[in-house]
Amino acid sequence: MKSKIKFFKRIKSSVFHSIAFYPILISIGFLFLAITFLYLENIEIVTSFKEEVPYLLVQDNETARTILSTLFGGILSLTVFSFTMVMVVLNQASSNFSPRLLPSLISNKKHQVILGFYIGTILYTIIVLMSLGAYGSSTNAVGFSVMIAALLGTFCIGLFVYFIHSISQAIQIHNIIDKIYSLSSKLITKEKKEQEKGKGENRQSEEEYWKIIYSKKSGYYRSFDINLLQESIKNRKNIIEIIPYAEKHIWAGDPILKIKNPISMEEIESLDVCLYILSNRHEDDSAIGGMIKLTEVIVKALSPGINDPGTAINAISKLGLLMQEVLRIRPQTVIWLPNCDITIIHNKISVSELMRIVIEPIRAYAKTDNLVSYELLSALSFVRRNKETYESYIPVIENEITALMNDLKDNITNDKNLKRILELLDF
Repeated sequence: MKSKIKFFKRIKSSVFHSIAFYPILISIGFLFLAITFLYLENIEIVTSFKEEVPYLLVQDNETARTILSTLFGGILSLTVFSFTMVMVVLNQASSNFSPRLLPSLISNKKHQVILGFYIGTILYTIIVLMSLGAYGSSTNAVGFSVMIAALLGTFCIGLFVYFIHSISQAIQIHNIIDKIYSLSSKLITKEKKEQEKGKGENRQSEEEYWKIIYSKKSGYYRSFDINLLQESIKNRKNIIEIIPYAEKHIWAGDPILKIKNPISMEEIESLDVCLYILSNRHEDDSAIGGMIKLTEVIVKALSPGINDPGTAINAISKLGLLMQEVLRIRPQTVIWLPNCDITIIHNKISVSELMRIVIEPIRAYAKTDNLVSYELLSALSFVRRNKETYESYIPVIENEITALMNDLKDNITNDKNLKRILELLDF
């Protein structure tokens, strides 16, 4: 039963994140809207409205057919043009910035809603056109529905203008960087609040753990769904520690869980249902995933084919702010389940691992660039000086600064430039 619930949750997540979800939903709404307006054509209130404002209604069925056909062809052309342009823009973003940015651009809810209105209006005009054959040559049989179709067509033109503005803003790299930073910052704040609700850091020794559970498949560990735990596990006092941090790649056979007190083999098997191990690192949003995206943008900007240090500097400034927020989080988040005796421990990414996957790639590309190296060293110095950074994290940050300093001494031959960069160091 738990595995079925997990399956339906995955299906639900896939459906809600699909580019087709909102267009289909809105199109169905327009289908019912067309049927409703056609039904209302002959009721007394609508008939009185037709008599009051005849100049707003089409009196001739041939004229109505011409208007609807024109609307159908015009909005279909708008739809094709708009989303051909989206594909061109996505291809440009993939080439110039990073392919990992495409999911967030594709899943833009505003663009999905616009597509839904386009398709819905096309569907509406088709239904009204079909109804003209049903009513025959009856005068003003669908005049009210045709008036609504004309209003929808006008609204679609307005949406097209907004779409051009929105897509031109969405593809600008500084807006992409700001969006990644904003989302990642919110997720870090959420993690911080979860820690504040917990009981503090786990202080127990390794020898106290009774059982280590190994992963059955390879992939990126994403989350542990507490709601899928068996009731027999929840009702007995125990501690479950999730070993990998969110976004970490694990191989089949790697340790993934630690259980303090003994549990049955059936309960051990059931814990596998609670684990979400995905094949794609960026399938869902996460704070570490956002930082990795910024790193990829920086590395791409520093590549010889792009050579855009301005973008790299902008992204490094945001990355430094995110690192400063991440390093205020304790190494572990301990969660007590309400009305249960079970305790869940989530491990956060270690500082050394964070430096390896986020800073080292930038350091490798930036060590010959004076401007970018200066910004990177400035960001690391800012993080190290922050008073809220955990004391145990400081040595790792200083080691990374030392590594960057050594790279700069080996690769920057101009002593004046090197001296200006190293003046940032105050230890």
